[in-house]
Amino acid sequence: MTDKISIKNWAIEDRPREKLMAKGEEALTNAELLAILIGSGNSKQSAVDLMEEILNACDNHLSQLSRMSIQELESYNGIGEAKAITIKAAAEIGRRRAMETSQDLTVVRNASDAYHLMHDQMKDLTHEEFWVLLLNNQARIIRKLRLSTGGISHTAVDVRMLLKAALMADATCFVVCHNHPSGKLAPSMDDKNLTEHIKQAANTMNIRLIDHVIITDGDYYSFADNGKI
Repeated sequence: MTDKISIKNWAIEDRPREKLMAKGEEALTNAELLAILIGSGNSKQSAVDLMEEILNACDNHLSQLSRMSIQELESYNGIGEAKAITIKAAAEIGRRRAMETSQDLTVVRNASDAYHLMHDQMKDLTHEEFWVLLLNNQARIIRKLRLSTGGISHTAVDVRMLLKAALMADATCFVVCHNHPSGKLAPSMDDKNLTEHIKQAANTMNIRLIDHVIITDGDYYSFADNGKI
């Protein structure tokens, strides 16, 4: 490794670890923070340069980086299995931290509340997941439950299991949510039929379906807001 490439030969104030110690983590770029995690680059790039290359391929969006598979990360010279796993672990920690923050929102009165509660959990998924938010009569969350995991374009939902969960939790109402990995917000015909099926089944149990919210990375579609419930 040449003197120019090696981080050890940078000015002290420019080295990521030393920079963090001197100025705090807020002063570091995303590439510098990630460089601390992977520790080294390759024969032609420092750890910072390598992470800048990977981030550039993700349009400098950490959300896109989190979607990269271990195999995709390993395609970069200097990223082996251990480094790829470290990057994936860091992304997961960030996702879980965001989820902890969103859990402070315990009341779900509308689609916006449901979206902000579930967005960080669902935005980076490459497959569909279907969740139910079981609520009491004050619209406070009793339980948050994943009902199914599917493929890229759809997931099957057992409405009987949904209602059983609602009854066991003594829920008086609920919101269902699922994601569209494609980023398209418009509900499919299957989405519409499922919503109507859930609504009718819930009515027979005197439990109210408040909304069905479709979530993408940055936006949502509400059946209730669009007069479909």
